[in-house]
Amino acid sequence: MNKKLKDILSTSLYLLIVLVMTFLVVTYVGQRTKVIGSSMSPTLADGDNLILDGKLFPLLRQQIPHPDGSPFLCLSDFVRPLSSGIPDTVGIFAASCDGEVELLYENDTYKRMLVQTLADRLAEAATEKMHEYVRKVAWGYAKDENLSIPDLLREKFQGIRPAVGYPSLPDQSVNFLLNDLLHMEQIGITLTENGAMRPHATVCGLILAHPAARYFAVGKIGNDQLEDYARRRKMSVKEIRKFLAANL
Repeated sequence: MNKKLKDILSTSLYLLIVLVMTFLVVTYVGQRTKVIGSSMSPTLADGDNLILDGKLFPLLRQQIPHPDGSPFLCLSDFVRPLSSGIPDTVGIFAASCDGEVELLYENDTYKRMLVQTLADRLAEAATEKMHEYVRKVAWGYAKDENLSIPDLLREKFQGIRPAVGYPSLPDQSVNFLLNDLLHMEQIGITLTENGAMRPHATVCGLILAHPAARYFAVGKIGNDQLEDYARRRKMSVKEIRKFLAANL
């Protein structure tokens, strides 16, 4: 394929993306992209668990040694421990792009795939905006934050928002715990029997504001932690194993 043809195809793809994105923004943003969230206070960390509004939220800890000897991380490390007696605050959230988006272009596989990808990005963008509001207004610990788009993409702000299914929060079944706290059906989100969220363009997770909080991957865990985690989740080892296959 010569360069001229490549340039034409690239330009055509770009224009198609802009066209579809414009349609989605005009039709769905503000009307069909929805966010729900809550500040869980008091929240405390009890070992590898969070206690959110009195409910136990089990987490996983890294087990594979790091070459530099750095600590084995767990998200609970970034929340005040129960032993401190001082309550902390953790945010929980869910965002979704209306399921009607998934029905667009049913007879055009390419455009449908493009729309679904853009819908995913819209849901993520909604959580990005929500997180900025939390930092600057709701919790107000970064009132003077004024980051450029590139700096936002480099995550140069204080705090993290690990989403369910991401490396530091890999167990999809915790969606059920978040749903008990958030009642995600308020914005049209439902869960399958395996904890998958519908519509597809949906994301949920935690918000932590600790200055040292950072993203990490839990990675592989041993049978000892698997069994302990299953006990804390009040599930059988067989059940929890299917949710953590990638970590075993």
